[in-house]
Amino acid sequence: MRSVWSGNLAFGLVSIPVKLGSAVSTHKISFRQIHLADQGRVRYQKTCELDEQVLDSSDIGRAYETPDDQLVEVTDSDLKALPLPTAKTIEVRGFVDTASVDSMQLDTPYFLAPASAGANKPYVLMREALERSGKAAIGKFAMRNSEHLALIRPRDDVLMLQTLRWPDELNNPAEAAPKGSVKISDSELKLADTLIEALGEADLSAYRDEYAQAVEALVTAKLEGAEPPTAGEEAGGGTVVDLMSALRASVEQAKPSSGGRSGAAAKRTAKKAAPGKRAAAKKTGAKSGTDGSAGTKEGAAKKTAARKTASSGRKAS
Repeated sequence: MRSVWSGNLAFGLVSIPVKLGSAVSTHKISFRQIHLADQGRVRYQKTCELDEQVLDSSDIGRAYETPDDQLVEVTDSDLKALPLPTAKTIEVRGFVDTASVDSMQLDTPYFLAPASAGANKPYVLMREALERSGKAAIGKFAMRNSEHLALIRPRDDVLMLQTLRWPDELNNPAEAAPKGSVKISDSELKLADTLIEALGEADLSAYRDEYAQAVEALVTAKLEGAEPPTAGEEAGGGTVVDLMSALRASVEQAKPSSGGRSGAAAKRTAKKAAPGKRAAAKKTGAKSGTDGSAGTKEGAAKKTAARKTASSGRKAS
């Protein structure tokens, strides 16, 4: 695991040497800008707006711009010397129920790993204690020129650290809410419930990044001189005029082609009916002969009639 931060996790008087590594990766497609005339890569040069001189990294510093447009230079040494205890320590100050954390606050996830063999025991102690309590630890730490609020919780055999957005960074959701009064009828709600049931549970592991796959297929086709894949006809969209009709159509579309039930509902019904069906099959099997007749008496009568017919045929010949 590549470490992006190292320091200590302070849990009361217990100090655990830890390192932080990314818990996720990305398959985002990256493109390069090119000069269309000759395919040359486009490179960016940093220039000074005063003398238009092209600069390299050693010529460039940082400055804080004040509201009255003054620039105050801030060096790397200045930032390292800041009196921040969180620069090398994540100090746990309290605990919360994980379910109580607003999902809007959740940001980047990291693996929090012990930095040495000596850190293993206190690390496991904290992991087990959090697991038993059902709570997550809250602390702060400084990384990449910013101080972060962090939520620490157990996940399988590791401690996960997830950065949190500061409470005052969350915008008011009321701004996005529909304006005015909106009335929903019981029948509309019931149809929406039916649609949810028909679509069933989502299996997140089955989802794939189709955009990345499509770009890879496009690049492969271009390299091989083949015809690039093209998009099919897009499904018709537009303004929903009749909500009930749209819901009914959605429910019908979500149902499997046979049986008229959603996959989830059909499975549950089949499971419930299975014992009864097996009992009925046993009963029918006891009454029926191998030729599918309704019962043993009727089957025997049919066999006797068949023998008589065969015997008559032989006499006639």
